[in-house]
Amino acid sequence: MSHIALITLVVRDYDEAIAFYTDALGFELAEDTDRGDGSRWVVVRPRGTGTASLLLARAKNEAERASVGAQTGGRVGFFLYTEDFAADHARMTAASVRFLEEPRHEVYGSVAVFQDLYGNRWDLLQPA
Repeated sequence: MSHIALITLVVRDYDEAIAFYTDALGFELAEDTDRGDGSRWVVVRPRGTGTASLLLARAKNEAERASVGAQTGGRVGFFLYTEDFAADHARMTAASVRFLEEPRHEVYGSVAVFQDLYGNRWDLLQPA
């Protein structure tokens, strides 16, 4: 095995999720393919990377809808690394990303927890 390629994130709506990840977080839309059955294959990823991407999967039943925003039980489940914490934090704040804390500067780096549009918790992290 060489790397993790995709991580599924269950969302309410494809287009609102694409807008959040591309506009607020600055990700790129890598793929958006109609699957012909009302579903789409939607992949977003941080710009300029060819590594792990998010597969945005629209919830299609009550059990999946119940998991939207709570896929990791309220824990930070996603870690977004940056090379310029201050600039990315400022850009995301200006884009109305909801940070749950003020930036912290720890031994391991600069970090702040934020929520995506559904409530999933992420770390914005610049390693030391």
